[in-house]
Amino acid sequence: MATQQIKTLLSRASTHASQSTRLTRACRHQATRVGTNCRAHYLSSAASSTTTPLKRPSVKVVFLNAARLDYDKRLDWSQLKQVCGDESNLLLGNKDAVRDEQEILDMIGNDTNIVITKEMALPKSVFEKFPSSVKLLCEAGTGFNNLPIQAARARNIPVCNIPTYSTEAVAHMAITYLMNFSVSMFEQQAMLLRDDRSNFTGPFTLPLSEINDKTIALVGGAGRIGTKVSEIALALGMHVKITSRQGALSPDHVLYGQERVECTSDVESALRVADYVSLHTPLNDQTRGTFGMAQFSVMRPTAFFINTSRGAVCNEDELIACMEKSMIAGAGLDVTSTEPPPPDSKLWHLKNVYLSPHTGWRRLETRQRLVNMTCDNIVSFINAKSEADILNVVN
Repeated sequence: MATQQIKTLLSRASTHASQSTRLTRACRHQATRVGTNCRAHYLSSAASSTTTPLKRPSVKVVFLNAARLDYDKRLDWSQLKQVCGDESNLLLGNKDAVRDEQEILDMIGNDTNIVITKEMALPKSVFEKFPSSVKLLCEAGTGFNNLPIQAARARNIPVCNIPTYSTEAVAHMAITYLMNFSVSMFEQQAMLLRDDRSNFTGPFTLPLSEINDKTIALVGGAGRIGTKVSEIALALGMHVKITSRQGALSPDHVLYGQERVECTSDVESALRVADYVSLHTPLNDQTRGTFGMAQFSVMRPTAFFINTSRGAVCNEDELIACMEKSMIAGAGLDVTSTEPPPPDSKLWHLKNVYLSPHTGWRRLETRQRLVNMTCDNIVSFINAKSEADILNVVN
């Protein structure tokens, strides 16, 4: 009986998701497909998790650090609540991050089916203590280096992410830094805060430059966000140099054959001619700390560095040393290796380093899209006949 009730819920949830948003179709196009059967395993476990018949169909979901996403209490969770079948089956954590092992385990309890995190480290040692009722891990974001994906696979638990929710927003963040750098906006505002109005009353003292005909180098920039930055840069009349390991764009890439676009595997050659360098490399064991002094030293002294990808891709100590010597004109960092940087980090005080608190994904529309697309992942899991039907599996 319980299994039949859950099947009824799953059918209703799937119908609701398809009617309420177009995001599912977009996600399905992007989905990563892995081919092991999980639906029957999930349903049988869910049905046997209680010794008495369920009063209503239910799926229990715990979002460990939902407050990181809904920090202003403006998000609509109704779609996810409906999937859960009952509001009491959805636990939204009230912390930016949960770091205490026992607190995490207490939140999970012994009957949670789906666990969601947002840029929160989930140690393997904690995950291994999760109850057998847990059948899906969801990262409410793009990067999933914070999750023990291989340990999850060993337990036949899929891990899903959301690769497309913030493409435009993060690209806009990179361009925002670029446009502010082009007119010395940050420096001008700093002068006004010091009550220095000399640029209004006398000769202008800060550098200004047009954006058109300038060159932007996008390191690791052939992916979704880098491509969107390139499209905006092209609309502004810029020249685009994309670096990738392949050294060329595939014929089906949206920028393939575009005038003023060049792709190369030679990062140094792109850095040498760039007026702006934007980092778009994903973070993994191979890329951690790989952009450092060797790269900064070949950039133009008038060039600006922008990082909206992952802070730890950049060697922060070497970046600081570079900026202390004013080897380049400035750095705009929406991400840092530790967020926020430690209280004693020099990044807080360097006059040519400009920080923002990872705001690329924080806009209201972006966050709501993330909630909805996370729900789409969950619905696809619940309604899956095999794991190949689950959206955005990364393990």
